[in-house]
Amino acid sequence: MNLSQKKRQRMLDLLARIRDEHKNDEGMLIAINEIESELNAKKYGLVWEEHEEAVDVKMRTHIPVFTEDPDREIASAPDDNYNFLLEGDNLHSLYLLEKTHKGRIDVIYIDPPYNTGTNDFIYNDKYIGREDSFFHSKWLSFMSARLKISRRLLSDAGIIFISINDIECPNLRLLCDSIFGEQNFIGQFIWKNRKALDSRNKTRFSNNHEYIIAYAKSIDKAVLQGKEVSKEKYSNPDNDPRGEWLSCSILGLANSQQRPNLHYDLIDPKTGIVYPPNPNTGWRYSKETIEQKMAEGRILFPDKPSGRPREKKFYNEIRSQYTGVSSVLSEDVGYTEDSSKDINAIFNKRAFDFPKPVALISFLVSQIQNKDTTVLDFFAGSGTTAQAVLELNRQDGGHRKFILCTNNENNICSEVTYPRVKTVITGKRDDGSIYSDGIPANLKYYRTDFVARDEEYLSDALLEHIKEMIELENAVKIDGSDYIMILDEEEADELAQNWNKYPNVKAIYVSSDVLFTTEQTKIFADTEVYIIPDYYFEFDLRQEEKVW
Repeated sequence: MNLSQKKRQRMLDLLARIRDEHKNDEGMLIAINEIESELNAKKYGLVWEEHEEAVDVKMRTHIPVFTEDPDREIASAPDDNYNFLLEGDNLHSLYLLEKTHKGRIDVIYIDPPYNTGTNDFIYNDKYIGREDSFFHSKWLSFMSARLKISRRLLSDAGIIFISINDIECPNLRLLCDSIFGEQNFIGQFIWKNRKALDSRNKTRFSNNHEYIIAYAKSIDKAVLQGKEVSKEKYSNPDNDPRGEWLSCSILGLANSQQRPNLHYDLIDPKTGIVYPPNPNTGWRYSKETIEQKMAEGRILFPDKPSGRPREKKFYNEIRSQYTGVSSVLSEDVGYTEDSSKDINAIFNKRAFDFPKPVALISFLVSQIQNKDTTVLDFFAGSGTTAQAVLELNRQDGGHRKFILCTNNENNICSEVTYPRVKTVITGKRDDGSIYSDGIPANLKYYRTDFVARDEEYLSDALLEHIKEMIELENAVKIDGSDYIMILDEEEADELAQNWNKYPNVKAIYVSSDVLFTTEQTKIFADTEVYIIPDYYFEFDLRQEEKVW
């Protein structure tokens, strides 16, 4: 018997009687309906006391926008698109990214605060400790708001990877089940983050691992790359014309009662030696299949009667050059101490505590088969994801781009994230010393800003931030030369009149309010012309009844 259901029905019956007694009391009816709605809410899953953040409340009276810091632009790859570093609360950045990248992100990696209760999680400008009665609820509210947007950002084949430890892992799994769908859970990686045992714990339990959980936007469309098959085990000692091969067991998995057709004597046609089946396993193939493989020279017979026949497996005949990827990550992805070395090498000092190894993030990003995608990290921290993307591109010739979001608490964005990305791109540290040869790339640095909703000339105020939105969506720089923005007909007239001065125009972004003349249409005919979309700020303007 479902006791909860029985109790809930008694309460609903009571509400029905109260509703009948107060059918003329509008206030009471509204309250009854609210209670009834709560009683009929979902019966299984994660339930917590929801909290509202100050950064969310601010959007009731202010509209987030981006403002560029042009002094921090990096342009060392003339033919490439731009990467972006977004400084500010990531909820505001995600709100804007949903306008420019909805359904366009193929991989998201985040390393959120683990909510350890030791000054790692700030909620409404206050560190949350374990003494807080809403310790878990505030973290869940914080994560829920951001993960809901992240799902909308993912492409149909998109995947999100989330680093976490034991404290919130169970809650995060349930939260992600409700947001992404339990059926879209891909798996949970175990990352050994500590090389040596930790004997400082009172219990002597050394916690040497963390987790990375993976969810798909749609499990039917998301496929991990897997691990590349190593050719080291393949060789061709007999000069077989079919190429390199390795020998594999042909033992089966069923006993003679389960699969009698797989239990037969196998005879070496050259020596006549008989090899009986193992009574517990039999052979992997039927007798007819084995005879076909023997005719094709694929069965290897041992030199001694005590040996077991094996099969030739040719490298060029394997179905895929990749195998499945293990849920337990190998040492190749590094440890926390390796990540400290990664960042210390850039700053020549300890600049950030507990970053993730570059190799770990490179591995995760490489699991997305598309090498020409945008990687989003909205808990960017020290900027490991940017370095991983740049180094991975250099390794495999990919053209991935990154978008990093991070706040500037304790100047982390301006003094750690940005300098790290700059050093990786340019190869030079801030002090002028050489770090590497550099990896040419382009970067724009934006800060989240705000326009008051009661601004008298709201549409004009928002128009001042249209350029950043166009650049972000298209990963370009509106430079007035290669990429041009036209917001009114006067600008269109001026461009047409001086068209011969713009020989390298790649694209024109024009306001929907501007109508080209017949002559202008002919002049711009050989150039890509894009209408600036209304969806950047139209919803906000409609809310304030100030549509352009």
